[in-house]
Amino acid sequence: MSGRRTGGGGRETGVTDHRERPRRRGQGELEAQILSALREAEGPATVGRVLDRLDGDLAYTTVITILTRLLAKGAVTRERVGRSFVWTPASDQAGLAAHRMRKVLDKESDREAVLASFVTGLGPDDERLLRELLGRSRNEGED
Repeated sequence: MSGRRTGGGGRETGVTDHRERPRRRGQGELEAQILSALREAEGPATVGRVLDRLDGDLAYTTVITILTRLLAKGAVTRERVGRSFVWTPASDQAGLAAHRMRKVLDKESDREAVLASFVTGLGPDDERLLRELLGRSRNEGED
């Protein structure tokens, strides 16, 4: 007997697969990579062109899924060209991060508490920068 157990239908069970799995990407990392590839394309790009610019072994369908999610977030636009789409970035990295921050804030019932906690957790340089940005936005609103 080989020491391997088989279940119904002759399938092996209890056998550990020790092959290395690819590193899981952090939340938003794949979106950032695809947005970067779109920006580097210097114009509307097909999914195939995006894939060519990406390092790695992503599937065509994975890129389409991520682009569709970015479209729903307003980070990209698409236009039909023939039978397929071309994609264009509508937002940069900062815009995408700001969108994620607003989405988190919108899910909370006590916005004041969340914002207060966020601001008190900022370092002195970030707090100063935030105050400058808020001052600028108020001044621009008065013009």
